[in-house]
Amino acid sequence: MMLIEETPVPDAALPVEAFKAHLRLGSGFGPGDVQDAVLASFLRAALAAVEGRTGKALLTRGFSQTVNAWRQGGEHGLPIAPVVSVTRVERVAQDGTRSDVDASAYWLEHDTHQPKLRATATGLPAVPSNGAVVISFEAGFAADWDGVPSDLRQAVLMLAAHYYEYRHDTGLSDGCMPFGVSSLIERYKHLRLGAGVMR
Repeated sequence: MMLIEETPVPDAALPVEAFKAHLRLGSGFGPGDVQDAVLASFLRAALAAVEGRTGKALLTRGFSQTVNAWRQGGEHGLPIAPVVSVTRVERVAQDGTRSDVDASAYWLEHDTHQPKLRATATGLPAVPSNGAVVISFEAGFAADWDGVPSDLRQAVLMLAAHYYEYRHDTGLSDGCMPFGVSSLIERYKHLRLGAGVMR
């Protein structure tokens, strides 16, 4: 299975001004918006880290997942939440030929942690031999930053500030996550109940 972010978060959606305020950067910090690109890069890194740790898309955008086989015939757990809508399901033959699956053959089960694509009848559409099924969907809490839950907004700002503060420290572990950030995102993480089982 492969997940692709089809529509990346645009620069305009990043809370650069809120991040400046969080860092308490005064007007004397620098001319105009000279630092904006740098600040946006830290915000993107923090956003990706929080989304990766929680399995949640903070800002709404398009994704697609390629599936080579169904684990269960009547349902398929989508890899990120919250899913707003499933926009398209396509069967892809071995030669690359694509055909749409009728939308009446499936429906979206909304869930906080693991939304599912479910079959309307007995099973999801058959995956072509040596082919795949591509599921396109929209996922995210909100289209703009103000609509994202406040604790996740705070977690992103805190983590971006941490990255900014230690930007020259090459000794930090790749998995470094400050305790304050971890505690804010804890309730959004998947709860694992055994080998590969998520609720």
